[in-house]
Amino acid sequence: MITTSDASKMKDMTTCVNQLQKEGYTEDFKISESGMMALQKEKLYTPEEVHVVNFFRFEGASDPADSAILYAIETDDGVKGTVSDSYGAYADEVVSKFMEKVIDINKKA
Repeated sequence: MITTSDASKMKDMTTCVNQLQKEGYTEDFKISESGMMALQKEKLYTPEEVHVVNFFRFEGASDPADSAILYAIETDDGVKGTVSDSYGAYADEVVSKFMEKVIDINKKA
């Protein structure tokens, strides 16, 4: 898993996603009003079935609209992948509400 010290080398989201994919986080997740969908597996998850094992924030150099957060996710049934969102004023309300319900959110050191 990418640690905080490794993450300091990850200057952009693409680099971070590529590293997570090498570590097995290959599923693409999308969050909607219904829950979090694993797009390749076509399975829907509730917040109780989701564990955020790490997350990374990226800030735009000159535009706050470029600020984003990337979540590394593992589900109860072992599916590993990522989901991203803007944060702050530009955050997607549906994603934010779902993530607030996820009890298991960790930041790896």
